[in-house]
Amino acid sequence: MILVLFDCDGTLVDSQHIIADAMDRTFAHHGLLPPGVARTRTVVGLSLPIAIAGLLDEPDSARSQEMAVTYKNQFMALRASQEMNEPMFPGTREVLERLGKRDEVIMGMVTGKSQRGVRAIVEHHALDGVFHVVRTADDCPSKPHPAMVLEACAEAGIVPERTVVVGDTQFDMEMAVAAGASPVGVSWGYHPVKALHASGAVSVIDHFDELDALVDQAFRQPGEGRRA
Repeated sequence: MILVLFDCDGTLVDSQHIIADAMDRTFAHHGLLPPGVARTRTVVGLSLPIAIAGLLDEPDSARSQEMAVTYKNQFMALRASQEMNEPMFPGTREVLERLGKRDEVIMGMVTGKSQRGVRAIVEHHALDGVFHVVRTADDCPSKPHPAMVLEACAEAGIVPERTVVVGDTQFDMEMAVAAGASPVGVSWGYHPVKALHASGAVSVIDHFDELDALVDQAFRQPGEGRRA
């Protein structure tokens, strides 16, 4: 068995504009200069208070925690108004359908989104039942801490050595390395390809069609894995 864990923002769905807009509105609400899209992209994937603290260039504190609450309200208002959406990247649905038909593959999601955010994505894109294990910022420490991967592996009954983590940021790659899983980067996301390689990516793909071969390669490698 192989466990394939996908990041969400920047990997499966393109959420940068709604994230950046909600972040800009949050900073403006608190009387601060909005960070803009380019800076906000650098912290996508981190748990929300830590991401905000990074944009503030200060440690996580009561201020970043308060601003995280504001951000959640701004984000949900944008989503509810349908001013912005989070479209799938090309090839996302097709790769999920292909891997979902393979008996030897279990799929999961490891994301800095909240559980509520994941439910919204799953509902909007009709992905119910696709991800058998999910870990979010509500459940685990922020990436690049390995807890999301390790807990997903434990729930699926598959060791990290038989796990592929697919993501678009250095935080995803560092998390996979720390957990002992195989990190695969995607070039269409929010961090440069160079940063993905530097953070430990065993490969960086330009289209989801390339993922199947990497999963095949992981399946052929020696290692013990079992389905729970």
